[in-house]
Amino acid sequence: MFQRRRFLVETLTAVCLIAAPFVLPYLGSAPNTVNRILVWGLFGIGFDILFGYTGLLSFGQSALYGTGGFVAAYLLTRAGFPYVVPALVIGMAAAALVGYLVGLIVLRRTGIYFAMMTVAVAEMFYFVEFNPLSSWTGGENGLPGVPTPSLNIGFTTLNFTSGWSLYPFLAFCYFIGIVIALRIVRSPVGAIFSAIRENPLRAAAVGHSVGGYKLAAFVIAAAYAGLAGGLLGVLQGFMPPEAFTFETSGQLIMQTAIGGRGTLFGPLVGAAVWLFLQDFLQAALGLGAAWKLVLGLVFVLLVCFLRQGIIGGIKSIYAFARSKASAPGKGKDCASDRGVTAAQERQAAQGRVARLHPAAAIPARQHAPRGFNDPILRATGLTKRYGGVVANDAIDFSVKRGEVRGIIGPNGAGKTTFFKMLTCEVAPTSGSIVFDGRDITGMSVTDVCQLGLTKSYQVNQLFNRLTVRENLTIAALAELRGKFRLDMLRSLSKIRGLDEQVQRTLDLVNLTARPDTPVSQLAYGEKRRLEVGLALASSPSLLLLDEPLAGMSPSERAETVKLLKRIGQGRTMIIIDHDMDSLFELTERITVLQEGHVLVEGAPDDIKANAQVQEAYLGGVNEALAA
Repeated sequence: MFQRRRFLVETLTAVCLIAAPFVLPYLGSAPNTVNRILVWGLFGIGFDILFGYTGLLSFGQSALYGTGGFVAAYLLTRAGFPYVVPALVIGMAAAALVGYLVGLIVLRRTGIYFAMMTVAVAEMFYFVEFNPLSSWTGGENGLPGVPTPSLNIGFTTLNFTSGWSLYPFLAFCYFIGIVIALRIVRSPVGAIFSAIRENPLRAAAVGHSVGGYKLAAFVIAAAYAGLAGGLLGVLQGFMPPEAFTFETSGQLIMQTAIGGRGTLFGPLVGAAVWLFLQDFLQAALGLGAAWKLVLGLVFVLLVCFLRQGIIGGIKSIYAFARSKASAPGKGKDCASDRGVTAAQERQAAQGRVARLHPAAAIPARQHAPRGFNDPILRATGLTKRYGGVVANDAIDFSVKRGEVRGIIGPNGAGKTTFFKMLTCEVAPTSGSIVFDGRDITGMSVTDVCQLGLTKSYQVNQLFNRLTVRENLTIAALAELRGKFRLDMLRSLSKIRGLDEQVQRTLDLVNLTARPDTPVSQLAYGEKRRLEVGLALASSPSLLLLDEPLAGMSPSERAETVKLLKRIGQGRTMIIIDHDMDSLFELTERITVLQEGHVLVEGAPDDIKANAQVQEAYLGGVNEALAA
């Protein structure tokens, strides 16, 4: 079934493109309008990868659109370059190069600051095209005389001139563009793009180079923009200066929103709505320039009532219809269905745990041989100051291989800051951290995760719109592929060992019954287990758990303690938690922090009996602890 459906989207796209010139004329569609839709659709594919899949809203795509278009047009007109297709490829490469250079600058900021920087870039390119480079670009006149392509196939020459005769060439370009884009979004790179859109912090924390992948998405979008800009010149017979205007970027964003972002086909659908309405309102209704007022009203209504765009709305209707169709079979006993699901989950987890030795379920990474008693982690003189506030002061701390260490302390003791320094989320003011014989002080959280040191978070940091399996896949990919690799045309199914590692993690965290459930639909306890699973999926040699029992009910806490016991066999772990009974049960040795200092270290029984700990942390409940 999978093999039959593997190329279903590509096949349907090809069928629709082939059928369009035979069907659309009967619907009154002008060939020039259809050709412009294809150019805008191709332009939008790259933008959708950048915005819809990676979550980067750029208002500067017109700069790259114009760059590719004017480079190709200049070669074909003033430089006398005779080959149209190579000129288009050169223009695309020029836009990609400019996109790379621009991306190095604008991607230093995120959110609204990134968006505003792209606006500035678009305005600068528009000024340069009209002034310093006007002798090259034609200024306000553009570059006329751009030729149409021709193809010599031996026994004849195919000339793509205008109208429907140019359509096959543009349709072929669009088809190649959509096929490549589909391969990208289905690849490991595409999966990481989606992770960055959902939670860039966690994508970095599981070991991916977020900056590198953002830049890759920016360059991909630039390449698509450059090719579409070149095709615009071919379509119109001249390269218009309007390609550089901010209005071009705004139109692209609106078309993507109308059609549906994160779908690849949304920009094509949005362009069709935009251009057909433009023609209808201007020609049929004779509104003239007032067509923009009506189109703006249509856009507002679509955004209000179809927040995911037209394609997103169709998907929602289809999902609703499917749920209604399956409702009669489920309606008899919903409670029993939920009970069976929970029972199946427990049975599956228990069966697999019985078959697998816990330590072998997710093996820790293998490193160079060292003495078993050598500390896997050693912090010396670790200090963190925020202005005049000292969060941690000269902490010396070490953990042996295979040890399960607990860290406790009252609120404000500096536990979270200490954890963040150990995982390099926060740089220490002074002191050093050595992990597995390597000084990691000052490294990034991505680099230390790649070395085998990772953590789960106190507040869940998950990829909420992705499924459980997709979440664990993101984490496993970081170990199997490294922090950055551009295998954009490779299928996820071709990653050796990926499915097995994800399945082992599902088994270990008792989520085997929920692999295809969106994270947003999980119960809180399940989310906490998945939080731990994200840290486990990269096979860390040292696992840090920040309050893994926080916010759980007593039954969820008991299940999670069992889970942590299984994980802890054969693995080095450091756990922070306020559940003293559970922590004493889980750990072999405990470090107590107070006011940013190490108060005392020792075995759980020694910590229970320690008068300083009772006074500073346990609130004087000596009798209860002694019992």
